[in-house]
Amino acid sequence: MTTKLEQLKKMTDVVADTGDISAIEKYQPQDATTNPSLLLKAAQIPEYAELVDASIAAGKKEGGTEAEQISYACDHLAVAVGCEVLKLIPGKISTEVDARLSFDTKASIEKAHHLIDLYEKSGVDKSRVLIKLASTWEGIRAAEVLQKEGINCNLTLLFNFAQAAACAEAGVYLISPFVGRILDWYKKDTGKSEYASEEDPGVLSVRHIYNFYKQHGYKTVVMGASFRNIGEIEALAGCDRLTISPQLLEELSNDTGTLERKLSPENTGEKIAKPSNDESSFRFALNEDPMATEKLAEGIRNFAADQIKLEDLLKSRA
Repeated sequence: MTTKLEQLKKMTDVVADTGDISAIEKYQPQDATTNPSLLLKAAQIPEYAELVDASIAAGKKEGGTEAEQISYACDHLAVAVGCEVLKLIPGKISTEVDARLSFDTKASIEKAHHLIDLYEKSGVDKSRVLIKLASTWEGIRAAEVLQKEGINCNLTLLFNFAQAAACAEAGVYLISPFVGRILDWYKKDTGKSEYASEEDPGVLSVRHIYNFYKQHGYKTVVMGASFRNIGEIEALAGCDRLTISPQLLEELSNDTGTLERKLSPENTGEKIAKPSNDESSFRFALNEDPMATEKLAEGIRNFAADQIKLEDLLKSRA
């Protein structure tokens, strides 16, 4: 009997949502993605101690103020972990720009250039790297510039249709719409403790975005993210890519039931109109969606907090 994970891999590119080398070795995903929270965990794993020390030394070598050196050290660590992961996967690694730059287009572009430069100095071609940016208006504009330079981007913290449409128009390589965090918000807002997969608001959001992209011929890859259970994953089988935690990969690999394809470019339902693509329309659409507004802000805050914790950890080791 084939497992659900094996079945899923035949219709969707599976991405490991972890920086844990052992988990990547075990589940053999196509791609992998990291973020400040995952890097913070990785930095505390004994196996990464040498990488942490080397990253601190490299940050010091770049010079500048202590704060700048620690920031550089974080970049070096992100790239070092990314390089280790790339040895084990055939595809791409996503590396995130500091969340505190989410509303600064110019600084986001500069940080992306630094990360790509570090990868290239480590012998990794930029074609194997996705620069991860928050799906703010400024983040999307940064991605638009980077894409034109041949640097592919992964737009994360994406919670609503306006964000997805703006990313597609900007020519972004890939988006990461969050499923579980949308579900979290609706559970709290409605007081409803459970949602069936077919009614899950996170699942429905990703399906809507996927269908819109396929109808209008956008090349941007849809990669569902942030899952709370395998039911959400099963409900998005057939999506371009899904990034899945080790725990849920384990559940899928232990399940030998039949997995039905749910998404297909040939079956996208009723026609979905293109929204206006200008800054004021984008900001108003986001403002009208309390879930997306709250979860985007919360996501940026949490990633920024973990980035600061990572910096503090490296500072204590310097």
